[in-house]
Amino acid sequence: MCGTNRVRGYALTIGEVQWECGGLSSNIVATPVFADDILYVGSSYEKKMLMAIDLRGAKGDLTGSERVLWSRTRGTPYVPSLLLYDDSLYFLTHYQNVLTRVHGPTGKDSPGAVRLGSLGNIYASPVGANGFVYVTDLAGTTEVITHADIPRTVAVNRLNEPVNASLAIVGGELFIRGEKNLYCVSHDRK
Repeated sequence: MCGTNRVRGYALTIGEVQWECGGLSSNIVATPVFADDILYVGSSYEKKMLMAIDLRGAKGDLTGSERVLWSRTRGTPYVPSLLLYDDSLYFLTHYQNVLTRVHGPTGKDSPGAVRLGSLGNIYASPVGANGFVYVTDLAGTTEVITHADIPRTVAVNRLNEPVNASLAIVGGELFIRGEKNLYCVSHDRK
């Protein structure tokens, strides 16, 4: 759970803090993601920070310890949450149209930052399905990029209404919640 300046892990049955790690901003909006014992968490309000934290057997204060596998202080997320797709970690710079992809376990650029030229300000979190990553901006434009070694834009779709919410994936369909309407489109490549 993210809180002021830190992320913490609690024992659900008793509510006691099991571990914590500082270094984040006081206003954390982006939701962390977790896989293979690694928690990825970021902030970009008044302090830019993105970290990968090894939680295997974690106890106590992990700040500055070897449990922090890597960190970076540029291009970090603010409003949109992180996307972990296979072992690739995607995140947007603040809420702008710069999408970065790194190798999750190492933090190495893979390939790094890419400008999404069709998009403006972004509050919705990126989502991934069927070999593609979907990023939607406040104006209702969705840019579709490949989840490949070298990502490339394959489609740009525009709605005629604002979109603040993240796309929802159910089976082979994407649900887009506009300001007034709900849209459903297929993402299957069959």
